[in-house]
Amino acid sequence: MKFIIAIIKPFKLDEVREALGAIGVAGMTVSEVKGFGRQKGQTEIYRGAEYSTNMLPKVKIEIAAADSLAPQIVETIQQVASTEAIGDGKIFVLDLAEAVRIRTGEAGDTAL
Repeated sequence: MKFIIAIIKPFKLDEVREALGAIGVAGMTVSEVKGFGRQKGQTEIYRGAEYSTNMLPKVKIEIAAADSLAPQIVETIQQVASTEAIGDGKIFVLDLAEAVRIRTGEAGDTAL
């Protein structure tokens, strides 16, 4: 199993969610976060307002997935979230040792 973390621009969330649903992703966790990368200190327009800050608003998507689906998830996020501009974000893929569904006690891929 893989644990995929994607940091993307907030306005791309709905497009990414729909595209992931279309390839069979059953669930995800989404958090509003702030951070910076190479674009630190640059001015960015967000929701019609111009900001000059080193902490920019982003969205973090977390997905636990079967090994077979992980490459397709990464490719989908990369294609849909891209604006071909600095600050598009990052995708991290980690090995996931175990997953357990609390309600039923199912473990492994069946818990996803």
